[in-house]
Amino acid sequence: MNKTSMTYCPLNVTFDEIWINHGLSKCFMDTISSSIIALYLLIFGTIQLWMYQRYGTEIDFRTLPRSKLYILQKLFLYIIPLLSLLRIILQATILDDKQVYGYMILTTSVTVIIYPYSVYILSIERHKLLPSVPPRGHGIVLLGFWTLAFIAENLVFINIWKWEWWFKLDTLSDKIEMILFISRYCSNLIIFSLGLHAPGIIGNSPSSYYNFNDGSNVRSRFERQPNGNVSTWKNGWYKIKTLAPFLWPKTSLLLQLRVIICFALLIMGRIINLYVPIYNKKIVNSVTDTPGQFRWDLVLIYVGFKFLQGGGTGGMGLLNNLRSFLWIRIQQYTTREVEIELFRHLHSLSLRWHLSRKTGEVLRVMDRGTDSINNLLSYILFSIIPTIVDIVVAVIFFISAFNKWFGLIVFLTMVLYIVATINVTEWRTKFQRRMNLADNAQKARSVDSLINFETVKYYGAEAYEIDCYRKVILKYQNEEWKSMIILNILNTLQNIIVSCGLLTGSLLCLHLVINNEGLTIGDYVLFASYIIQLYVPLNWFGTYYRAIQKNFIDMENMFDLLHEQPEVLDTSGAEPLIINNGQIEFSNVSFGYIPEKIILKNISFIAPPGKTVALVGPSGAGKSTIMRLLFRFYDIDEGAISIDGQNIKTVNQDSLRKAIGVVPQDTVLFNNTIKFNIQYGNIDAPEADIIKAAKYADIHERILTFPEGYETQVGERGLRLSGGEKQRIAIARTFLKLPKIVLLDEATSALDTQTERNIQAALNRVCGSRTSLIIAHRLSTIVHADEILVLKEGEIIERGKHEDLISQNGVYYNMWESQLKSEQEATSNLKYSLENNTN
Repeated sequence: MNKTSMTYCPLNVTFDEIWINHGLSKCFMDTISSSIIALYLLIFGTIQLWMYQRYGTEIDFRTLPRSKLYILQKLFLYIIPLLSLLRIILQATILDDKQVYGYMILTTSVTVIIYPYSVYILSIERHKLLPSVPPRGHGIVLLGFWTLAFIAENLVFINIWKWEWWFKLDTLSDKIEMILFISRYCSNLIIFSLGLHAPGIIGNSPSSYYNFNDGSNVRSRFERQPNGNVSTWKNGWYKIKTLAPFLWPKTSLLLQLRVIICFALLIMGRIINLYVPIYNKKIVNSVTDTPGQFRWDLVLIYVGFKFLQGGGTGGMGLLNNLRSFLWIRIQQYTTREVEIELFRHLHSLSLRWHLSRKTGEVLRVMDRGTDSINNLLSYILFSIIPTIVDIVVAVIFFISAFNKWFGLIVFLTMVLYIVATINVTEWRTKFQRRMNLADNAQKARSVDSLINFETVKYYGAEAYEIDCYRKVILKYQNEEWKSMIILNILNTLQNIIVSCGLLTGSLLCLHLVINNEGLTIGDYVLFASYIIQLYVPLNWFGTYYRAIQKNFIDMENMFDLLHEQPEVLDTSGAEPLIINNGQIEFSNVSFGYIPEKIILKNISFIAPPGKTVALVGPSGAGKSTIMRLLFRFYDIDEGAISIDGQNIKTVNQDSLRKAIGVVPQDTVLFNNTIKFNIQYGNIDAPEADIIKAAKYADIHERILTFPEGYETQVGERGLRLSGGEKQRIAIARTFLKLPKIVLLDEATSALDTQTERNIQAALNRVCGSRTSLIIAHRLSTIVHADEILVLKEGEIIERGKHEDLISQNGVYYNMWESQLKSEQEATSNLKYSLENNTN
């Protein structure tokens, strides 16, 4: 053939010759693969560009994520056509035949056109949005293109035994072709992997990891919507660092010894896995040798190793069972420490956070987070790492005991399997996250509805609640369906890769045995048993990796909870509060829950020791806020609050709250006994003091009428008791605490007139020698106060004793007259009703 002339295919090869010498024709394979890929991208990519041109809207460039991975993605998309150009140049100048064929020009031309075209489509996807399509990753066109390109590179492995290709690496031409192939293969693999992560798409970058709800300035980190495409290994070092103190049982030498023994058993298991197939080979060779031998000793050793290993996977072996038994206490230690720390941390968070959270969602996050810890360590330490070690040992063993081709087969199979598993699992991560969010919403909705059972009944909204619950379940199941579909795709892909590796290695091994090329029938048995033994845990690798992914996803919300910082903290070196007299002083205090709305404006007053100061005014005036600030649920913006001259910001919060007793307006009780709820004021109080406190609160006689007396269960939030009973138990609890300062927030709001009088007498006895702040709606309950502060819109507009304020004919006077008139009308209506009923 004249080298100056150009033909489409090489000499003695025609395009219709597909299979030549047990391999595909280069001419046919390159032509078909490049043509299919090019037609796919040109047709569907053009349709996608038309849709963006017609319906797309520009994205504000300021909101676009700045991602180094996006730059890397475009870089490799340009590297592929450069490699193709380099190949044709080398073919014409350096390689053996120095002949350029038509199929090479076609492949290079197609590559130079379609890869930059894909970069253009990529740029359009980044800068434009289609209506009603959320930016959750790349479109199906680009993902399909990158998948087809990667599949085309893998088709080359079909020709691994065809000597006309360059796998033998005998000449310079072969080595250059191999280098170019590895470069193309790695580039397409990186492009495919980055395509699943979509780093340049808005909403899929680390900078937009959380979506903030502008309407809620106190929304918790764990409630924010996580980005679907961010890897669960993101911030992996932070996650490991957070868990590290709980992993090593530093307080127990016995548990530390257990950890060491477990790792020793793990190493022994790796050695056993190598020797089981070796002794299987020896047994087979002892039978097939001439003359055959009865090697009972080999059988005994083999069975002993199998007993230690267990069923090929180590699932039922002595070593694995012993390790699992020893690991139980270590696992319990870790779980216990994490749960306790998380519970402690939640109690350390500020009132602002607790008012904004959803109880059902927090509980679900805690459950999933702590449950995930049970499995995470076991999967990583005793499944993933041993599997990888077994793969490395197998590759080294096959290269040394057989030849390099067996090592290459095992290596490529394992690498392709692991890469496919990791990439598809990472892609599936976003669906798992959405499923968790839907699960959170479902649990939050059910808990919220059941907690508000009475309200649902009041408004006959059972059908509405059931319909809402049905909707959140359907949303969860929709996300679950997407996640399961991708799981099935992954399982199929894994099965294809494993089966191809097993088929290739078995055929090669059997070929060498039949042709007497250095291998015996025992070697075939060794290969088959070892490779199957290796593939069994490898088949579980995807399950282990998915489990680790799921555990990390489940832990993300828990880490966000742990990352929440308390708003109110003790200062460095804070001293305990020392109360001698109990004087309370507010000096020019200003405060707002949000900067845009100030609740208290320059409030100043003094509550002298042993005196009672009452706060009155319309709703929203800031009365309850004053009590919350005194209890230091929030830190003030300006001014100072002091007790006996000590600024409450500089004292220990625990000592401050122990010195103050509170009877809140909305009393919530623990789902426990009446005795427990009263005793909560002083955990160590004897029963006599509990009964005495109940008598002070005028609830003792009522408790005795219950069948179980003080052991009566009050139900969820005390719902089995009336409002007055709950409030009197709260008052008894405060009596038992014997605080230096008493705060009463509408303490008798839920009581009838007679009970209110009895409680007022008891409150007067308890508060007589203590500094008291009282928030009151019924002005008749605070006429005895030493000073009354009238608040309106966060300011004190009047102050003085009851008589002084009445004489001023101001706001307080109008409130007093209004309440008197209302009580008179109520009395008249009651009298009229009684007379009519009598007649």
